[in-house]
Amino acid sequence: MIPVMRPVLGEEEAQAAAEAVRSGWVAQGPRVASFEEAFSARVGARHGVAVSSCTTALHLAVHLLDIGPGDEVVVPSLSFIATANAVRYCGATPVFADVDATTGNLTAETVEPVITDRTRAVLVVHQAGVPADVKALRALCGPLGIPVIEDAACAAGSTYLGAPVGTGALLAAWSFHPRKLLTTGEGGMLTTDDPEWSVRGRRLREHGMSVSAADRHSGGGSVVEEYLETAFNYRMTDIQAAVGIVQLSRLDSIVARRRELAAKYHEMLADVPGLRMVRDPAWGTTNYQSFWVRLPDDCPLPRNEVLAALASSGVSARRGIMASHLEPAYAGHPHAPLPATEDFTGRTLILPLFHDMTDAEQHQVSEALTTALSGVAVS
Repeated sequence: MIPVMRPVLGEEEAQAAAEAVRSGWVAQGPRVASFEEAFSARVGARHGVAVSSCTTALHLAVHLLDIGPGDEVVVPSLSFIATANAVRYCGATPVFADVDATTGNLTAETVEPVITDRTRAVLVVHQAGVPADVKALRALCGPLGIPVIEDAACAAGSTYLGAPVGTGALLAAWSFHPRKLLTTGEGGMLTTDDPEWSVRGRRLREHGMSVSAADRHSGGGSVVEEYLETAFNYRMTDIQAAVGIVQLSRLDSIVARRRELAAKYHEMLADVPGLRMVRDPAWGTTNYQSFWVRLPDDCPLPRNEVLAALASSGVSARRGIMASHLEPAYAGHPHAPLPATEDFTGRTLILPLFHDMTDAEQHQVSEALTTALSGVAVS
C-alpha cells in the first residue's frame, strides 16, 4: 500500500537523539533553546517558544491575548478541530467563517460578515501549507483593534509575499507532528516578535515558574522558584529538540522535493476533466504539505467510494480537510452558512506525497485516480 505520507528521518536524527540521551539532559534544556532560536530565525520571527504540540501553541496564543468567556474568535471550520478547540479551552466562543473555494483559507471577504462587537481575534489557518492572504486580513482587522493569530501548523517552508510564512506574525503556531514536513514525533512552536509574550509564553508552558527548571538545575546555586500565575505543562524535551534541529537543516530540500512531486501530479492529472488541484496562490508558494484534489462535479462516485477504489488499487488516500462544524463535538454550535467549506470537505481528498516517493508510485496513484473518476470498476 502506498502511504499518504512518510516522514523524512535518518541516521542523523537517530544520532542527535542518542546524544541527548547520553548527555543526561533529556527534559527541556539547552537543545530546546537552540531549536527555538534556529526555528524562529528560519520563519522570520524574533522569538520562539517550543511546546508539546501545535494545539498547546494555539492555546497559549489565545491565552496570551487574555481572551476568555464572553469573547468571540473567528476561525475557519475547515481545519483540524484543534483550531476551534483552542478557543474553547479559554472559555471563548469560536465563530466559524467560510473559506475561499480555491485556497481553502479564510479571506477578508469571508471574515468581515461574522465580525461582531465581541470579536477579540481572528485565527487564520495556512491550510495544508497554502499561505493565506494575511495582509488583507490585517488591513481589515487592524483598524478594528482585532489581532490576527496565524495557525501555521502545516506551513513551515511556505512563503508569503517573498518571505517565509510567519514573518511579521503577531503570534504564529507551528506543528512538528509526523504528518508535517518537519517532525519531532510530537511537538510545536509559538513564534512572535514580542519579547514580553515570549517571556510569558515560556513561563506559561512550565507551570508559571519564575525560573525555568533548566536554569534552576544549571545555575549551580540554590534557587527557589515562585509560581506567578496558574499555568500549564506544555514543555518540549531536549530529545525532541535534538531531532528538530536536524530536521530544520533538511527543510529546503524537503520543500524542493515536494514541489517537484506536486508538479508531476499537475502534469499527470492535467487532462482529467473537472479535477481541481491545490496550487500556489498569487501571493506566495505552498510547501505542498498535503496534495489535495477536488473531485469533478460530475464525478461518477461519491468521495468515500473514490477513496475505497484507490485503496483497492494499493493507494492509501485520505478524505479532504475536515469541517469542525460537522463533527459531533460542535453539534448545535451556531454558525453562518458555510457553502465553500462544506463543498471543500465533502468533495476533496488527499493523495500520497512523500520525500522518497518513486515515479512508479506516483504513476500508480495517478492511474488509480483516473480510473476511479472514469467510472470503470477496479478489479
